[in-house]
Amino acid sequence: MKPPETTTLSPTFRLDTAALFNLTKPAVECRIVVAMSGGVDSSVVAALAADTGAEVIGITLQLYDYGAATGRKGACCAGDDIADARAVSDRLGIAHYVFDHESAFREDVVDQFADEYLAGRTPVPCIRCNMGPKFTDLFRMARELGADCLATGHYVRREDVAGEEGPGPHLYRANDPTRDQSYFLYATTQEQLDYIRFPLGGLPKTQVRELAEAAGLRNAMKPDSQDICFVPDGNYAKIVTKLRPEGGVPGAIVHAATGELLGEHKGIVHYTVGQRKGLDIGGQPEPLYVINLDADTREVRVGPKRMLAVESAEVIETNCIGIIPDGAELTAKVRSLAKPVPITLNGPLGDGASTQIRFETPEFGVAPGQAAVIYHGERVIGGGWIDATTSVAS
Repeated sequence: MKPPETTTLSPTFRLDTAALFNLTKPAVECRIVVAMSGGVDSSVVAALAADTGAEVIGITLQLYDYGAATGRKGACCAGDDIADARAVSDRLGIAHYVFDHESAFREDVVDQFADEYLAGRTPVPCIRCNMGPKFTDLFRMARELGADCLATGHYVRREDVAGEEGPGPHLYRANDPTRDQSYFLYATTQEQLDYIRFPLGGLPKTQVRELAEAAGLRNAMKPDSQDICFVPDGNYAKIVTKLRPEGGVPGAIVHAATGELLGEHKGIVHYTVGQRKGLDIGGQPEPLYVINLDADTREVRVGPKRMLAVESAEVIETNCIGIIPDGAELTAKVRSLAKPVPITLNGPLGDGASTQIRFETPEFGVAPGQAAVIYHGERVIGGGWIDATTSVAS
């Protein structure tokens, strides 16, 4: 491995890189493990870590290697991306290790993704990945390596504050709302949050790319990774039917209110709650949307948009970070790109308990299988999986 080249990140950008990692002792006495996917974000985290003067070790989990995906720009943790992570590590003069996690990733993430679609639910594989291979296994590896902390390229903030919300650290939305990834990290445990660092949470993406260029990283302008990294061409139904052929069995499209047969679909895995396009049923007096999916009968039930209105949702397998202050005004996101909306929490949150969230005003397109992530202001309270919904019309 060649010696590191001077990046001058701190003088150029006036960043206190040691503070970004919240090191509790002199950096030269610290070891930082960085989760490196091969993308620009985790590469910049590695550069920032190296800039502190600490010993830095990059770890890449090879999660899949599915043919065309290995050479697709914008993927992560496979093929070209592993080569990029290795090249960045060489540039920075840090150690880099690749661990084969393809079997675990397939079982914990990909197979469950297929099973959820087969059951008529809308999965969020990125959360499953963070709950499984990315965090659980990386934490174990980092601790075995004697690291003082594990750092990732996620856009969220970790802040050590104490008060009525309990002792820190706590998890907060990123300063740049267009990059915020807190929805995918609600299941982070307090123990994990004590150990993990998110150096990019306070930075805009434009500055991250500038940092990559200043460090001479070859992936400075690399496209961002896709939400579903293991789907080579964005056709998730193709992946699901390959793994679960029964998901491509045709069935009936019926009106959710009248039960009228409106047509035939080409497999339940092609549809999600709230979907309008691709139904191929014309001659209707108003636009129709997928209202719900019945996996047992293979029915796709459709109706007008007003039938999508939901007043509450049952949430299972919940996690809570810190304490919910008495009388706190809470909001929730039920999709990664949605804006948080006011809710009331009816029941306990955390330790895997089930609870109910009630929306202040009807929410549309709430689908079982998605996550409901709960916030108090900018702070991530926690969340869980949506198991069932109650329609306004019911």
